Amino acid sequence: MEDHFDPRFPSIEHLRERAARRLPRFVLEYLEGGCNSEINLRRNTDEIREVRLMPRYLGEFKGADLKTELFGETYEVPFGVSPIGLQGMIWPRATQILAEAATKHGLPFILSTVATASIETVAEITGGKAWFQLYHPVEEDLRNKLLDRVEAAGLPVLVILADTPVFGYRPREIRNGLAMPPKMTLRNIAQMMTRPHWSLAQLGNGVPEFATLKPYLPDGLDMKHLGLFMNRTFSGRLNPARLASLRDRWKGKLVVKGLVSEEDVETALGIGVDGIIVSNHGGRQLDAGESTIAPLTRLARRFGDRTTLMLDSGLRSGPDIACALASGARFGFLGRSFMYGVAALGEKGGDHTMTMLKRQLRQVMEQLACERTGDFPRHRVDGAKPD
Repeated sequence: MEDHFDPRFPSIEHLRERAARRLPRFVLEYLEGGCNSEINLRRNTDEIREVRLMPRYLGEFKGADLKTELFGETYEVPFGVSPIGLQGMIWPRATQILAEAATKHGLPFILSTVATASIETVAEITGGKAWFQLYHPVEEDLRNKLLDRVEAAGLPVLVILADTPVFGYRPREIRNGLAMPPKMTLRNIAQMMTRPHWSLAQLGNGVPEFATLKPYLPDGLDMKHLGLFMNRTFSGRLNPARLASLRDRWKGKLVVKGLVSEEDVETALGIGVDGIIVSNHGGRQLDAGESTIAPLTRLARRFGDRTTLMLDSGLRSGPDIACALASGARFGFLGRSFMYGVAALGEKGGDHTMTMLKRQLRQVMEQLACERTGDFPRHRVDGAKPD
């Protein structure tokens, strides 16, 4: 099947502009917003783009190969789809659209615990190749029920979230009544009326819901009490005991997402995790923290030969992915970028965005004379590249 590419939208910035014209403001702000003053949200991409790459123009070059092996699976490209909650609120069927596109393009799709399509639906779409990100429940019984479903669906990788001991302080969401779950204020309804395409699409698909969690939600909860239930069910810090219990319970690959300190990574590796996704939750949790590229570079020096390091948060283009790989990541994950694509182009949005990113990344590799994605660190200019 031929890849879809719309030349009117050749960058994430162009997709973002169209998405902004199609989404109600409160939805766009949910997608784009960070915590507090959103300093770290901006820092993520800015500092990734401070990385410099060295091209090699003379000598033999056999061509660029984007294929990347990860946890025993060979993917067509070294990037995948980050987990995002409430995707269906941003655009109807967004979870399914991106899962379908990821399967077509041969890249991993990570399903969030609070996504709007179920484990079973996404497993069917991806042929059992999706990953699952777990918000660790307070109760072990609920954790085990979720893990049983993930195992039954045959999903190979479990991603446990570490960077949400509390929900982030996000002024845009607080102002819009979107702390979790959405609250339809008069202000939000007025915004919906100015975006009829989004409103009609949502009307045709029904109210988005937490599809994976639906069997465990008490009946008849109003918005306020549903929010209290979610906060109570998923509050609490991931600790070594919980992580060790997960390692004993889960027989597939186990990845921790959100670690940025050397001490935490050392602890996780001692417990036996298989990989780390360096992330700051898209700048949505700690505004005073570092960008993701800074700890990635440090961690790659110390742990690059001991585990699989990946990067999430701040990637918006093929060159951004190249800079992450050059800094020691084996793989990069993007969230907002793919959601801009779906919000801009609907059913074609995932296919278009993945095609565009593949073209951008290949162009960088050919410019550098970088034949394999694992060769990127050789092209990083400054002295911070991994050994």
